[in-house]
Amino acid sequence: MLAQVQIKKADCERAVHVIAATRPPQPIPRLAFKTPLAISAVLNSAAASSRRKITPRNMFGRRKEKTGAVRQTTGQDLELAHTKEPKEAASHPHKHHHPVFNHNGHKVTKGIHPDGESGRKGVHPHHFLRISARSASKLSMAVNVLWPFVPAAIVVRYARPEAHLWIFVLNYIAIVPTANLIGFAGQELARKLPKVFGVLVETFLGGIVEIVLFMVLLRKNIDDPTDEKYNNFIPVIRAAILGSILANVLLCLGCCLFAGGLRRDEQDFDAAISEVGSGLLVTAGFGLMIPAAFFTSLSGSTTVDLDAEQLTDKVLTISRVTSVILLVAFLLYGWFQMRSHHGIYDAVLEKDEARDHDRHKDLKKAKLTLTECILALVISITLVCFHAIFLVEGIEYIVEERHVSDSFIGLILIPLVEKAAENLTAVDEAWDNQINFALAHVLGATIQTALLNGPLVVIVGWGLHKAMDLNFEIFNAVILILAVIVAGNFLRDGKSNYLEGALCILIYIIIAIASFSYPNPIHGAAGTSEASPATGAGAEGGH
Repeated sequence: MLAQVQIKKADCERAVHVIAATRPPQPIPRLAFKTPLAISAVLNSAAASSRRKITPRNMFGRRKEKTGAVRQTTGQDLELAHTKEPKEAASHPHKHHHPVFNHNGHKVTKGIHPDGESGRKGVHPHHFLRISARSASKLSMAVNVLWPFVPAAIVVRYARPEAHLWIFVLNYIAIVPTANLIGFAGQELARKLPKVFGVLVETFLGGIVEIVLFMVLLRKNIDDPTDEKYNNFIPVIRAAILGSILANVLLCLGCCLFAGGLRRDEQDFDAAISEVGSGLLVTAGFGLMIPAAFFTSLSGSTTVDLDAEQLTDKVLTISRVTSVILLVAFLLYGWFQMRSHHGIYDAVLEKDEARDHDRHKDLKKAKLTLTECILALVISITLVCFHAIFLVEGIEYIVEERHVSDSFIGLILIPLVEKAAENLTAVDEAWDNQINFALAHVLGATIQTALLNGPLVVIVGWGLHKAMDLNFEIFNAVILILAVIVAGNFLRDGKSNYLEGALCILIYIIIAIASFSYPNPIHGAAGTSEASPATGAGAEGGH
């Protein structure tokens, strides 16, 4: 216990020395150095005093003015001299001035937020491994026991390339701890940045796994049925886009509401988070569904003169134009949060931090340095890329030999593994009464998938001459619209409880059961323009 409250002797001596040099002699109580916050206050006060200009005094205790006049110094003058803000702070009242020392007594590096200051520089292997193993929460720390699957998955891929089922299962599990490291490194990096920008960066990094999986699936896709390597993954990509949205707005949101509701009767969240997020979800859902609605309304119509090839080309064009517009919407959303209305979000998130039950523990935890954050991201993203490639190689075997539908793989299996780490972070925040932070992560990740990741894969496919479009199955489209409506209704009143969370989770389970039974589409059938991996080259006219 004594070791926890003691402070480095050098910091105390430095604080006392600076105070003694800049202020009149006064007793400094020993108890002032018993807590990290008291240490920070004393050190910052001393540093601020050392920067103030001390006006020369004459032998009678009178202050020498620049004009040559002499004025008697009063007690009020001394008090104002120690409490007055620097001239720059007075002239710029909206400018944030970070303290020189943070809560742990570490000197804050310029450009780094005090909450993220580690007190170290560079890379220290022992600290790096210890902090990474501790992770962000107990749930995340428990995920780290899966790290042995990472080398095992790589070894089996090269030692037993014919063991397709083992390769798929091992790489599926191995993605979880590597994605967890991406999430933790992103969280540590976000602590060093301004609040709103940090949340956006953390959310974007949480979606890296999804982007990698989409790009690998797209790269492995071969459209030409005459090619012996023909393998159409576009239905899987489309299902994965919607599955990622469903995993966020139903499963992850439900887990957050349920976890937060277990510790308190209700949780209140700010309208600035929920209303903007719900509005963007409706907009994104509308944009994603337009190509599918266009195809469905004209595919069986006898009133228009369009053959299947012309209709497919028009749907592809509409999908590409829609993707560009959705990317513009994402940029507007980012500008809205970071520039024009960042003050609103800053206030909401700072209020949420103040009511965090574990904030005192989080502040005391050792932090990664900026270099270590970047190193962790490089390592984890590299591993995720390898596991994603090996995982995609096994999808064809799982669909054809194990008879698992591509709808189930895209809607359920892929989103579960790619969102695992991000979901754990959001649930931990809701458990600690940081419901606004949790909603910011859940809704932010959903908006990123709908407005950035999905449109991005369409545009990249355009550049690679792949027929990637947004022509979703009617089953998937209806599920998406209903999920957005359900989530919007639960967020509308600004309050949540465990019942609402449980209902969201139950709805997701129902969708998972239905998608498992959903058959693979046949090439040329209404509602789809491509064959799935299960149909193969011989699916041109059916089985």
